[in-house]
Amino acid sequence: MLATLIPLFDADLAVKAYSIFAQKENYFLHPKYSGFSKLDGANRVTGLDLIDVMGMETISGELDIFVPVTEVSLYAELDEQCGAPHDKLVLLIDRAVTPNENNISRIKELKAQGYRFAMRKLMGADFENYKVIISEMDYIFINPKKMQISRADEFFRKAYPDIKICVVGIKDFDEYEDITAQGRYDLYEGSFFRLPLTKGNNAEMAPLKTTYIEMLNVVNEKDYDLTKAAEVLERDPALVVSLLNIVNRMTVVSGINSVQHAVAMLGQKELKRWIVTAVTRELCTDRPSEVMRLSLLRAKFADNLAELFGLKHMKGELFLMGLFSVLDKILDRTIDEALKEVKVSKEIYQCLVDGEGPLAEVYEFMKDYEEAYWPEVSRIMLLKQIEVADVYDAYKGSLNWYRLLLPTKP
Repeated sequence: MLATLIPLFDADLAVKAYSIFAQKENYFLHPKYSGFSKLDGANRVTGLDLIDVMGMETISGELDIFVPVTEVSLYAELDEQCGAPHDKLVLLIDRAVTPNENNISRIKELKAQGYRFAMRKLMGADFENYKVIISEMDYIFINPKKMQISRADEFFRKAYPDIKICVVGIKDFDEYEDITAQGRYDLYEGSFFRLPLTKGNNAEMAPLKTTYIEMLNVVNEKDYDLTKAAEVLERDPALVVSLLNIVNRMTVVSGINSVQHAVAMLGQKELKRWIVTAVTRELCTDRPSEVMRLSLLRAKFADNLAELFGLKHMKGELFLMGLFSVLDKILDRTIDEALKEVKVSKEIYQCLVDGEGPLAEVYEFMKDYEEAYWPEVSRIMLLKQIEVADVYDAYKGSLNWYRLLLPTKP
């Protein structure tokens, strides 16, 4: 199975929800799944396990999750498949869930349990036939390629004033601006938007951010000096406390009470990994949380994909490539300027600026996966002879790592 989380946003381009986009199998490798075998395990809600892996508490702002269900999985025991609170899940159905008595009864039963519902893929001609089901919906998804937005808006505002309208399938920012000019809808989704836009005028960085960049520069040097790293770290008390806590948890040696001692105990490799992760989190503190989420998930996902792409020897570079792939958003610089500030390796620079070099294939694959562009993801897996389960495990591993990295507050 392949599955990913796609953000939905409001008119201010702030992420307000996620939707699970999933595909059961690689149909290029296993064409049987596009035939009769596609019903195997049909009572399972595809991708629902992502929520348990990542945890509702670590999804930005504990936002709603839209979970696609079929006419078969609608009748599954959802509590056995996912432990998320009912009121955080929005069950997303389409016109394949026909308005018969059994389906309507089941929808009402689930709503009584606290679940909410959304409807997608309706055509204008379906409105009358599906009105009994529509009346139970909390959200309606409208695709401008399938129906005229203005007419659909007018219909739902009059007939179902309490329903929330989501415009999906927006192809670019110009179309988004045209749609928002016509009316303010509740949610939007489009391939042009996978992380919040940030506004800036390339002003000088705050002093603390300059220190963070200096830290990154120190550890990005080959065979860097641990003493120099400790001296820079000492300028940030919050990072020092975090470092001492981590080292004390990792070692049986007690009484570590200096930065120099802690740095020596951690060692070059682990110190570098901790610094780039911790500093990126700090750099993201005045940016939307989605930026930090994507930066950290990309870092670990790329790291996890290394061996599958025959790049086990470049795991470190892949981790940094993923981590710094949104550095332009974090620093309000062009990606070229941002990468020069942190003095990354030639391979990382080539990948993120020119789309070339040994890391580029993983970067493009990772972005296609995020976009749920399953045909291209499947094609690459076929060419590289990579199994679906291995890719999905790599993605879920990144979600679990992120969850552990950002523990919930007591």
